[in-house]
Amino acid sequence: MKLRSISRNFPTAFTLILTCTLLPGFSLASIIGGVEFPQGEISFADSVVSYTPDASGGPVPSAANSEATNALGIPEVPGNTSIGACSGDPADCPFVSLGRGGSLVLEFVDNALTGSDNSDLDLWIFEVGPDVEDTYVDISTDGSDWFSVGKVFGTTSGVDIDNFGFGSSDLFSYIRLTDDYNEGGTSGASVGADIDAVGAISTVPVAVSEPASLLLIGLGFIGLGAATRSRKV
Repeated sequence: MKLRSISRNFPTAFTLILTCTLLPGFSLASIIGGVEFPQGEISFADSVVSYTPDASGGPVPSAANSEATNALGIPEVPGNTSIGACSGDPADCPFVSLGRGGSLVLEFVDNALTGSDNSDLDLWIFEVGPDVEDTYVDISTDGSDWFSVGKVFGTTSGVDIDNFGFGSSDLFSYIRLTDDYNEGGTSGASVGADIDAVGAISTVPVAVSEPASLLLIGLGFIGLGAATRSRKV
């Protein structure tokens, strides 16, 4: 009896699982780090493209504060929390320091930043630490041609990319953050802006790759076949 009950519900359950997998945007809105992200956790940067803490020749952060992947995913530091420099294993640090005048390029893989066609904030930079350190923000569709969308002024700050001429028809996969050489601290283990996370408030999902989709569909047919056989029992 239990087997038949499960088999009757299997197609519906499978459809939900497949939809959530193939359509990354199929998720509930979440308040993360005090900010509402309509697409939930997929809204955050997924990959490090480049990290150049010595881009300007200025002081660079210590090894413990130089793990660029610490800027990926959801923020680890609660909003408006003052946190000092890290020590020990870089992987245990919740943020990455840019270095004085240094830069970090991140990529959105399963989603793309877009405009909102209004004055709402579209991009949110989670910057932590006791110092107010300004950061220039640039966005790109291909990682080669960049467009400036101003800068954020320390702590967690948002950017309205519509204010720079973009809208919902524009899709951006790359974010470049550059520490303002003339603002904030000029030395120390965590010199430069300290980036905990970067999230796209206005975003659209990007489908998984075709091979992965075919694999999931194939598994789905196998599962449906098993469910059909179980109904005959």
